[in-house]
Amino acid sequence: MEPRPDDLPTAPGPLPDAAPAGRRVRASWRRSQVYGVPPDEVVPVFTGSPDTGSLLYECAHRVLTDLQSTIATEPVSLMVADPAGFVLTRLGGDSSIHRALDRVHLAPGFSYSERNAGTNGLGLSLADRAPSLVRAADHWCTDLRGYTCAAAPVLEPVSGELAGSINLTTWSDSSSDLLLGLAQTAASATSALMALRSGGRAVPRSAPRGEVFRVVGGSPAADDGDPCVSAAWRAAVGAAARAVGGGEVTTVVGEPGAGKATLAALAVRRLPGRRRLLHARAPGTGDTADVAAWLDLWTPGLRDDDTCVIVSGTHTLPAWAAGELAQLLGAVRRTGRSQPFVLTAPDYAALPDPLARLTDAVVEAPPLRARADDVLPLAAWSARQERHRSVPFTPRATRALTGYGWPGNVAQLRRVVREAVTRADVVDVHHLAPEVLDGGTRPLSRLQRLERDEIVRCLIEPGTTMTQVAEELGIGRATLYRKIAQYRIAVPPRSG
Repeated sequence: MEPRPDDLPTAPGPLPDAAPAGRRVRASWRRSQVYGVPPDEVVPVFTGSPDTGSLLYECAHRVLTDLQSTIATEPVSLMVADPAGFVLTRLGGDSSIHRALDRVHLAPGFSYSERNAGTNGLGLSLADRAPSLVRAADHWCTDLRGYTCAAAPVLEPVSGELAGSINLTTWSDSSSDLLLGLAQTAASATSALMALRSGGRAVPRSAPRGEVFRVVGGSPAADDGDPCVSAAWRAAVGAAARAVGGGEVTTVVGEPGAGKATLAALAVRRLPGRRRLLHARAPGTGDTADVAAWLDLWTPGLRDDDTCVIVSGTHTLPAWAAGELAQLLGAVRRTGRSQPFVLTAPDYAALPDPLARLTDAVVEAPPLRARADDVLPLAAWSARQERHRSVPFTPRATRALTGYGWPGNVAQLRRVVREAVTRADVVDVHHLAPEVLDGGTRPLSRLQRLERDEIVRCLIEPGTTMTQVAEELGIGRATLYRKIAQYRIAVPPRSG
């Protein structure tokens, strides 16, 4: 076994310092060392029978079966793993490589996350949420240096969350030039098939490259621009302000769209003597170049004593970037300065390990359904932001807004209101998006959404009757009532 220095300053292979792949592999080696992974053997972590009933398994197995038939004579093993790194299935026509992989426990039911197996293609693709090629000498464990692994993450088609990983493994002396491209193609095909099989459709998502906002000046003690009046929201802001004021690294958690970054900003603005707020939103992509450029853009601001820093979307950061950010924040803390940091994530468990270890306090941003008193003030505020003046809402529109559950939280409310006020000077129920009148919780296919929206459009027409709606839709009244119940459509009454 080759010697390894304790501080592990360089990459395991002859990779130049500027190479993105080298940067990620070096970071992975450091994490493997921190996790205590043995460098000379793979210690098996067995979870039992794999979950073969998931949508990921169903779709990935279909994609990999088709791919395997095209490379049947190649010594390649094709695998799919869940987000925790547990291998769900393994395909391939070369029995010799499968027997060899059995000896290193790269088989269904075993975990190949970095925490359990050290640096490897499958684990690195999950840790960094990015396509990863790990060649022979790049592996942490010497047991794995006979292989080259290419893996690509599979993303949930609508939410963009990590669903698992596709991994292709071959002998280290075999050609691997096309291996990573095949893994990426299989991962994309799996995600597309998941969208099709789930009855929904993949929502096109932009590839964000991170954002940095700097807010200078203003009154740090005031809650300017905060229309929320509920006790739950005010209590959460107060708890975050006390934690930040006490010099604690604070993580604000909560559902998507609940206003985590807003809560954090309100908390730091209560601090005395602070004149600058820096908000850095993570890119949400595993692309090494994008994330590196994003870090380089704003982290110099950590040297400014009068800057409060909020980093949102930390759960989307690649593992190497989370480690570098934790080192930077830790270095600032060791100087003794009281510069406040606030992180945001869906929940504490979603924080990357290095940032979780830095966190001193956790505050939850309550979902909008738990603070109904904020719905109308937020709606009025959003309307003013869009039209630069007050826009009234009719009683029916008000009842619809307050009666809805807002699964998308404040972000959804703001979108609905912005769309409504662009179409009317007085917002009535028929100006609101059909989703506000839909009490259903199950996802709808594209055809189902079109049908629901058409029913809602007809129902909210002024002066219409059920008979007229049924006639316009070309269905019977009984069918109309059944579909209203099916979609749980609730139209506020016109009286009152």
